Amino acid sequence: MVRISVDVMGGDYGPQVVIPGIAKALERHPDIRFCLFGIASQCQPLLESYPKLKEASTFTDCEIAIGMDEKPSQALRRGRNKSSMWLALDAVAKGDADVAVSAGNTGALMAMAKFCLRMMSDIERPAIAGIWPTLKGESIVLDIGATIGADANQLFDFALMGGAMARALFEIERPTLGLLNVGVEEIKGQEEVKAAGQLIREANFDTIDYYGFVEGDDIGRGTVDVVVTEGFAGNIALKAAEGTARQIAEYLRAAMSRTWMAKLGYILAKSAFDRVREKMDPRKVNGGVFLGLNGIVIKSHGGTDAEGFAAAVDVGYDMARNGLKEKIEEDLKRYHADRPVQGAAGGMSDGI
Repeated sequence: MVRISVDVMGGDYGPQVVIPGIAKALERHPDIRFCLFGIASQCQPLLESYPKLKEASTFTDCEIAIGMDEKPSQALRRGRNKSSMWLALDAVAKGDADVAVSAGNTGALMAMAKFCLRMMSDIERPAIAGIWPTLKGESIVLDIGATIGADANQLFDFALMGGAMARALFEIERPTLGLLNVGVEEIKGQEEVKAAGQLIREANFDTIDYYGFVEGDDIGRGTVDVVVTEGFAGNIALKAAEGTARQIAEYLRAAMSRTWMAKLGYILAKSAFDRVREKMDPRKVNGGVFLGLNGIVIKSHGGTDAEGFAAAVDVGYDMARNGLKEKIEEDLKRYHADRPVQGAAGGMSDGI
């Protein structure tokens, strides 16, 4: 049994999307038990429509829902101990749940998670890891927006955590890992990135196969299983990829409706277009994983639908079932103590 706590009020649509989403996840994983946190007047009527979900859940009424536009500091002051977001995280901290899932405000969720769950020993800063569709399947990219900037030591930690996540999610014994850079040559790039590459190479991981530097186009190619970067570059890469996918979809839609011959061609090739649409569907890879905390937290896109939220729950289920936290802790014990320390840089952002 996997116990998942859910901030039912999080996201652009709150319970209207979250409750149908977790009902879909329960259909796929009948061994999930949900701890739901939300405002009863908005959630209970919807729960009545899903008797199986209601039976597999406990519900806690909350006073406050954190707004999508609240600053992290404001959310902490207003929502500590009484918001649906805080209580979902607190369930993990108390051991009542194995993972927390929220579609709420990213900055507020990260701030509350750091305060409520605390950082893992020896980890300086958290990272958000995203699942990225590639020509070969899927890869993991981190950090995609938890913090801005990172020094060599922090990139080393991201590599450890990303490798552990790949082992938990993809069930690969020794995932390949690359550092995102402006070129693959060892002489190129920022000093922090070059120093991180040296640290990772010298660590000689037996749980990670270090590929070296990778460039932006290697992400979509699936050159490696894990791509490591700092949050500024990672977030820009993510938003650029999402925007490009929408742009291509619009180009195709316009081209297919321009003439009757184009419309006929679309009808004849509809199955192929459907496969492309499914491959590019961002809902299928929804769910960023907060790494570096004493607990598993999954961040869903705030504007997703029920299918997308169910996908985020799926990620949390896999992370808990396959022991993500334990894998990270094992690697930290094995490789962190002997690592040479280099510099410090970067600062906390307000999230994606």
